[in-house]
Amino acid sequence: MTAPPNGRSLRRTLAATVSMALAAAGTLVAVALAPEAHAAGVPAPSPVGISGRGATVPFKEQEAEYAATNGTLIGPDRLYGHLPSEASGRQAVTLDAPGEYVEFTLTAPANAMSFRYSLPDNAAGTGRDASIDLKINGNQLKSVPVTSKYGWYYGGYPFNNNPGDSNPHHFYDETRTLLGSTLPVGTKVRLQVASTSASPTFTIDLADFEQVGAPIGKPSGALDVVSDFGADPTGAADSTAKIQAAVDAGKAQGKAVYIPQGTFQVRDHIVVDQVTLAGAGPWYSVLTGRDPVNRAKAVGVYGKYANQGGSKNVTLKDFAILGDIRERVDDDQVNAIGGALSNSTVDNVWMQHTKCGAWMDGPMDNFTIKNSRILDQTADGVNFHMGVTNSTVTNTFVRNTGDDGLAMWAENIPNVKNKFTYNTVVLPILANNIVTYGGKDITISDNVMADTITNGGGLHVANRYPGVNSGQGTAVSGTTTASRNTLIRAGNNDYNWQFGVGAVWFSGLNEALDATVNITDTEILDSSYAAIMNIEGATKGLHFENVRIDGAGTYALQIQAPGNASFTNVTATHIAQSNPIHNCVGSGFVITRGTGNSGWYADPPACTGTWPAPQWTNGGVPGGGTTPTEPPTDPPTDPPTDPTVNLAKNRPVTETSHTDVYPATKAVDGDANTYWESANNAFPQSVTVDLGAAKAVKRVVLKLPPAAAWATRTQTLSVLGSTDNSTFTTLKPSAGYTFNPSSGNTATITLTGTATRYLRVTVTGNTGWPAAQLSELEAYTG
Repeated sequence: MTAPPNGRSLRRTLAATVSMALAAAGTLVAVALAPEAHAAGVPAPSPVGISGRGATVPFKEQEAEYAATNGTLIGPDRLYGHLPSEASGRQAVTLDAPGEYVEFTLTAPANAMSFRYSLPDNAAGTGRDASIDLKINGNQLKSVPVTSKYGWYYGGYPFNNNPGDSNPHHFYDETRTLLGSTLPVGTKVRLQVASTSASPTFTIDLADFEQVGAPIGKPSGALDVVSDFGADPTGAADSTAKIQAAVDAGKAQGKAVYIPQGTFQVRDHIVVDQVTLAGAGPWYSVLTGRDPVNRAKAVGVYGKYANQGGSKNVTLKDFAILGDIRERVDDDQVNAIGGALSNSTVDNVWMQHTKCGAWMDGPMDNFTIKNSRILDQTADGVNFHMGVTNSTVTNTFVRNTGDDGLAMWAENIPNVKNKFTYNTVVLPILANNIVTYGGKDITISDNVMADTITNGGGLHVANRYPGVNSGQGTAVSGTTTASRNTLIRAGNNDYNWQFGVGAVWFSGLNEALDATVNITDTEILDSSYAAIMNIEGATKGLHFENVRIDGAGTYALQIQAPGNASFTNVTATHIAQSNPIHNCVGSGFVITRGTGNSGWYADPPACTGTWPAPQWTNGGVPGGGTTPTEPPTDPPTDPPTDPTVNLAKNRPVTETSHTDVYPATKAVDGDANTYWESANNAFPQSVTVDLGAAKAVKRVVLKLPPAAAWATRTQTLSVLGSTDNSTFTTLKPSAGYTFNPSSGNTATITLTGTATRYLRVTVTGNTGWPAAQLSELEAYTG
């Protein structure tokens, strides 16, 4: 199928350099663990299993940071670009040597597991393949393949796969495996490193254990894509045409179409209309594949596009669509489900490694996604785009999307009476957990939203993005209902704006948001920055009732645009700033206070002109939780990395000063022709780079530009290190190092390998210029 005429506009541009923002707040904790120890992660609320809210999932989730392990705990850390920031609960465990493991104890019988993990990228940006051992009660069950080919994006929106660019992100992936039999409660399930030859590290975030039922048999009278049409269940041959023929016959004959157990290679869209396509279950019936030549063609089940008449009366159920999308190209229609599907249902479909789980282009009406899983997407989980009405996503689990988790975007054609209910949306790597851009009479209720990464919040209601305006009837209008939602660690820094985005936020960028928006019976917990925020244009008609705010990294309310809001029975505790409101628009934003409020109001509010560094909480505990009762005694260790990899490249960096256009970011940008220069005649001067975790740094290479115009000079300097960015120890005492253009203008300093996260070079003299100068500060483990 060809793409519809309306392509998606470029929506976001991340700043090319984020190091100043990354350095603004927070630290990563790396703790080495003795054998047989538990990881002792900081207690943090889980988004799974909240009574009455979110998706009812078939699995029991266990976090690696609370499991038995002899690996290294990383986090908690919410800073974009740091490995633990993208982990559930912002903590994980890194395994970096043969024999290291994470071991989970089953709390319910299980015959299957999924686990979320991260491997490093390779130098080419194409990812690496490895395997990790799966042991049951100490006995080897199998070796499970793992990969980083679906992760690691770089640069600005819509991102690329070039490790030489800035802003690495989207670090994690997950895989699933059957356990061969039902394992009882108390069984020890261990993921253990056998070798680091294929990957120097394996970071484990969590594991989900479930009891998968027997395969679902063929419905009576259904057509079989294998026995009736010859599709190949081994995945060796391309089955696209044969499955399409089965679907077409099903429509013509009024029969359901059955996908039996197997893995079927599908290289283009299966187009469905007035038919049921059903499998044996998402663990058994799998559609996968991509055209080997035209990479814009890949597996997907699509309705006809609206300009082709659309599709109707379709049911898709009980199978998986596991794609092979490794990049983000917004014009490519490589989503798991797409087109226009009216009066149609998607039920119990597993969508993974596609661009979007479901990008639905209307006009279309009465479409439902339910009881499904959407994982590891390069863009949105679901987007109801252009004239989608009376449609729903419910009881669906969404994790690790590359953009908004669940979105409605009324571009040019109104979205009306859509609902997102009882969903769990975790770890959107960009943008929001749940959002409506425009829309009339929208409901977003009974959901759980957790762990927003960057450039978005947990819940967003906005007149933003192209085609959202009242002239076309697409702006926010009628009544938007957001009831009984729970938000955990939502909101984060926006690196375009250089300040935090609220867990719940509103925008009138295109025009004033002037409608009834009801936020009721909601919990906003451990917000990374503000709990509630408005910005751009004006925001009117907000009503908050029965809202509990517990933990906010900055403010309870961050008011950045005129408007009005009412608050009744809204309580706030553990707000980082002593004044809980930041408001520089003054009386332009009118607050009406009802009864039962506490902890969030101040008159006058703060208006500082600067944004404070966030102070995070976990479970409402300021500072990120309590100290483990049995703190490990071993010093932090260094997860081994390729000794030829420069650990400092493109890492966050701070400086004591710089002159003109020569900031410290130029000392870690990988380009020896650019350089940092401190203020003149003001020694000592220093530059400090955050390596992201404690590393056994054994070699530091300092460079000046290689051009012959740089005369030989000697800089007197010392090297210091720290694990907490507070207490620094001397790794190399002060000495003179000569930089000579004839020998590359380079000085190499050998160190003993002391575990160091924050690496500092302090310069006290320079014979060639009255300032500290470095074009590159490089750090290596060998």
